[in-house]
Amino acid sequence: RPKRRHPAILSPVDSEPPPSSTPASAVLLAVWREEEGLFREGWDFSHLTGRLTEEDPPWDFDGACRAALASAAHVLDMGTGGGERLLSLADGLPQDTVATEGWEPNFSVAQANLANLHIPVVRYDAAAEPAMALPFRAGRFDLVLNRHEAFDALEVFRVLKPGGIFLTQQVGGDDFAEAHDLFGAKAHYPEHTLDRVVEQLTEAGFRVDEAGAWKGTSRFHDVGALVYYFKLSPWDVPEDFCVDGYADVLLRLHAAGPGGGRPLSFTASRFWLRASKPRLNSCPGGSMRRKTSRRGFDWDQGHR
Repeated sequence: RPKRRHPAILSPVDSEPPPSSTPASAVLLAVWREEEGLFREGWDFSHLTGRLTEEDPPWDFDGACRAALASAAHVLDMGTGGGERLLSLADGLPQDTVATEGWEPNFSVAQANLANLHIPVVRYDAAAEPAMALPFRAGRFDLVLNRHEAFDALEVFRVLKPGGIFLTQQVGGDDFAEAHDLFGAKAHYPEHTLDRVVEQLTEAGFRVDEAGAWKGTSRFHDVGALVYYFKLSPWDVPEDFCVDGYADVLLRLHAAGPGGGRPLSFTASRFWLRASKPRLNSCPGGSMRRKTSRRGFDWDQGHR
């Protein structure tokens, strides 16, 4: 695709970079290395309070989740991260709530955070190759929550009861496109759009009741905050991203933005939807039968 130009950060970056050997640059790099080495746990972005300013989508996803929880008895939270979001919903969760997490650094964090609520955390990676079946029997849940986690529409359909609800907020495939251009990283899922997900869910047998897409701005007020963010959420930069390996790019960004009192701005892309499984339904077809024939450990002892 054509490169996106963002005048707040890109025009000065095209000029001669500040020498990385100057005393001022050495100080900046040392500070950024400290940010790079800080301990991170779960999806806790509190370290960036006041350093990262994010616009919010026009919908209230947490409010939609709370509304759905009010009538749910059996709930699955996919990709719970460190369990932070479930903790924020704790007063509305039913006794039978189960979480999944597929990213190993978060798994033990989620277990510890959710232990007092007696919420079991099950290993499951929706993006795994080869694909994994959700380790639950058919019709196990009446509500599946999913915030910024991959999913297989057919598997979500399978584990929901007829009449069950699927609520998800997703990161668009064009999220932080400026970072891809700056650091030379390819977008992992450029086709991940609201229209495509609606198509997948409809093909799986869902009825999409509500949906919306939005683009906003995330502003980093210092480059150290950007380094910390990319180490916590590394999907928008190359796998070898580190301060020393990308020192020139980071120094250029500092000169173009925070060094002159301007934030570094990136485009955030989000979409959400609410889909329901019809109370009376038939198998969508051969594809459904093939995909749901995958076998996984049937983890169904989630009552607390």
